[in-house]
Amino acid sequence: AAVLLAMGAVGLGACGDAPFAIRWVEAPDTVLLYSLARPELNLTSGFNFNNRLPVRIEAPAATGTWDIAVDTRNGGIVLLAPAALGVESRAGIVPMPGMTFAEVIEAPADTSLYVKDQPVPATVGSLYVVRTNQGIGAFGTRCFYYAKLEVLDADAAAGTLTFKYDASPVCNDRRLIPPD
Repeated sequence: AAVLLAMGAVGLGACGDAPFAIRWVEAPDTVLLYSLARPELNLTSGFNFNNRLPVRIEAPAATGTWDIAVDTRNGGIVLLAPAALGVESRAGIVPMPGMTFAEVIEAPADTSLYVKDQPVPATVGSLYVVRTNQGIGAFGTRCFYYAKLEVLDADAAAGTLTFKYDASPVCNDRRLIPPD
């Protein structure tokens, strides 16, 4: 049995494939979120980038499954990391001024750049990088995931935000485009 296992391992190595590598392709998508300031119930005001899902935030601390929330502050739409609403989290947002969606290929390594406890104005045409809260990855390790988003529409009067995003499914990998 040990010989077969060793042969299998050699065979996998010979193929040049990493057996535990997470394969991914670019898959940008568009999301509409609603400001926390809107009075209606059951609107999606948050987003989970690792699961690629909008989240209803009925009370900020009610769930830890969101990476950003949308709110209206000083007459404009803002992005909020959980800590900005008093939720313990290491998620953060980095504005990437002057860059296009295609140009943002890697999340910043400097963790001091990530805004965690302050509102970040959501400006149409602007790019942002999001680091998710730390969670458990596929192999049981502690992971951050990274995503990029471009604001397509921010309507403070309607209390809505539409953005295009893409997210890496690879644990602790700051690349925002798939490896070659």
